[in-house]
Amino acid sequence: MTFSVNQLEEARRALDAPLYADVGGDVDVSFEFSPPKSEKSEETLWQSIETLCPLGPRFLSVTYGAGGSTRDRTHATVARIARETAVPAAAHLTCVEATREEIDAVAQEYWAAGVRHIVALRGDPPAGAADYAPHPGGYENAAALVAGLRRLHPFEISVAAYPECHPSSADLAGDLDNLKRKLDAGANRAITQFFFEAETFFRYRDAAAAAGITAEIVPGIMPIGSFAGVQRMAAMCRTDVPGWLVRLFEGLDDLPAARQLVAATVAAELCRKLYAGGVKQLHFYTMNKAELSYAICHLLGVRAAPRRAAAAA
Repeated sequence: MTFSVNQLEEARRALDAPLYADVGGDVDVSFEFSPPKSEKSEETLWQSIETLCPLGPRFLSVTYGAGGSTRDRTHATVARIARETAVPAAAHLTCVEATREEIDAVAQEYWAAGVRHIVALRGDPPAGAADYAPHPGGYENAAALVAGLRRLHPFEISVAAYPECHPSSADLAGDLDNLKRKLDAGANRAITQFFFEAETFFRYRDAAAAAGITAEIVPGIMPIGSFAGVQRMAAMCRTDVPGWLVRLFEGLDDLPAARQLVAATVAAELCRKLYAGGVKQLHFYTMNKAELSYAICHLLGVRAAPRRAAAAA
C-alpha cells in the first residue's frame, strides 16, 4: 500500500493527537437497518433513525429478506424514509426466488416512491437450500441485476464486496473478478462485509486496485451489540474473529453497559485506523440500534449540525 505525502502527514496528525480528540469529522457515514417485524420493533427502528439522521448520513439503507420475504416491510420502511426524512433512502434488492419481471416490478415501485438508490445483491440461498441457484427466468447474479436496473432507471447502485472472500468464492482473485463484473455492469460503489482489523481492509483495497478496480470501496462496520450474535454471523460469512477480540468480550455477557462501552471503543479504534489510512467513508450495520453507531461517529468528530437536525426533524 502506497501513501502520498499528504496522506502520510494526515495519518501522522491523526495518530499523534490525543485519543479521538478532533479526529477531523470529515467522514461521510451511512447506516443500514432491517425492516421491523412488529409494532415494538418499528418503534425502536424509527427512534434509531431519528437519532442518526441529524448526523447527516449519505444514505440510510434497508435490507431485503431472502426470496422477498420482507418485500412489503422493506418497501414501507424505505418509502417512509424517503417521505419523512431529508436523508436519501437506499433499498436492498436480491435475485433470490423471483423472476426478472418480478424484480423489475419491485424496482419500479421504489422509483415511483422516490427511491433513487438500490443496493443490488445476489442474495443468500433460501432456507433449506445448500447452495445458491438462479431462479428460472430470474437474474442469475448481482452483475446481471445491476445491468437490469441500469436499463430501467438511472439508479445509484451499490454492491457488496468481501475483504475475506465470499463463502462461495474459490479465492480472492475470483472474488475480485466478480466484483469487477458488478462494477463494469454499472454499479457506482461497493460496500464491504464487516471485518475487525484495519489491515484486512487495506490488503483488500490494495488487491482491488491491482485488479484494476477504481470505484469507491466503503468499509462496512459492525458495532458489536451481542458478541455471540456477531460470532454466528461471522461464521456464516467466514469473517475472522481475532483472538484478541474474543478476550476483550470475555466475562461481559451479563454486563450490557460495560459490553457497550467496550464495543464502542473497539469499533471506533477500527474506524480511526481506517481514517489514518485514508478512508473517509464508513457504512454502519446498526442492527436497528442507534447508540453504538452514534457514539462511534461522535468519537470520530461527526456531529449533528443544526441545519441537518432541523431538516431531519
